[in-house]
Amino acid sequence: MKKFLLTASAAALALAASAGYAAARDQIQIVGSSTVFPFTTAVAEKLGQGGKIKTPVVESTGTGGGMKLFCQGVGENTADFTNASRAIKDSELETCKANGVTPVEIKVGFDGIVLANSKAGAVVDLTKEQVFKALAKNVAVDGKVVPNPYKNWSDVDASLPATKIEVLGPPPTSGTRDAFVELVMDAACQEEVKAANEKGCGEIREDGAFVEAGENDNLIVQKLEANPNAFGIFGFSFLDQNADKLQGHKVDGVEPTFENIASGDYGVSRSLYVYAKKEHVGVIPGMQEFIAEYTSEGAWGPDGYLADKGLIPLPDAERAKWAENAKALKGMGS
Repeated sequence: MKKFLLTASAAALALAASAGYAAARDQIQIVGSSTVFPFTTAVAEKLGQGGKIKTPVVESTGTGGGMKLFCQGVGENTADFTNASRAIKDSELETCKANGVTPVEIKVGFDGIVLANSKAGAVVDLTKEQVFKALAKNVAVDGKVVPNPYKNWSDVDASLPATKIEVLGPPPTSGTRDAFVELVMDAACQEEVKAANEKGCGEIREDGAFVEAGENDNLIVQKLEANPNAFGIFGFSFLDQNADKLQGHKVDGVEPTFENIASGDYGVSRSLYVYAKKEHVGVIPGMQEFIAEYTSEGAWGPDGYLADKGLIPLPDAERAKWAENAKALKGMGS
């Protein structure tokens, strides 16, 4: 009975909050991943063009930052949706639940993480092992784990250019960083490093070879244009949108192309997500329409406008499943 009373009380508070902010805000607020940002922005603009719903406000905060904002509670000062370039973590889901938030998970497509540089720079074929050796904080040399001693790419492998290792990449709050660590650093981790480091293999060097470039992928693009010897780590869509300026490189012999990411042949690929706050649907105007637009074939389908922006579509059956879940507002854990 006590548990029921507490639950009922929480529900009453949520309803009171809903009633309070219904009139206060009539525009959808979206936060989260810089990778998913251009796709969600395109959907927001399409929705706004209809004239019936205000164009949603989309902010690029990074996946981790977006989850914090999204899960902090229910009410007018909290986000309605968050973009994510990885699935929600168990700890984030627990925070959401503790704060009365029920996320509705929508997988919207695939993306590849690329290593790219200016078209004025060198063309290289990289392996995950080479990338690990270039960027790991600690590496194994002659069987001993030592702070990364490699200064130039040619120190890592004689087949690579004799230029300084300088890689611009995402910060720890980024879903792209999480996915890069999982798909490259963990996958190629040397056994000696794995055994010696209780934190795992995801520690990136901090001696200037890797430069955290914030959540603004467009800024990375500009910096790569200015420095042809530097490489950048970001989502395929940004390479696709800047193909006149940048070139992506093979990883383990496979090019980062639309087709190779869709087929799963490119080994640095991940799923992209949008999470809706179930408690806000029906209170903040336009949320159901936004979900319907995002999951329409004209948007996320093979010939949709999001594919033109670099989103790799889900297979037909998977799109149908996620569209059905989204329409039904199937909440996580419910």
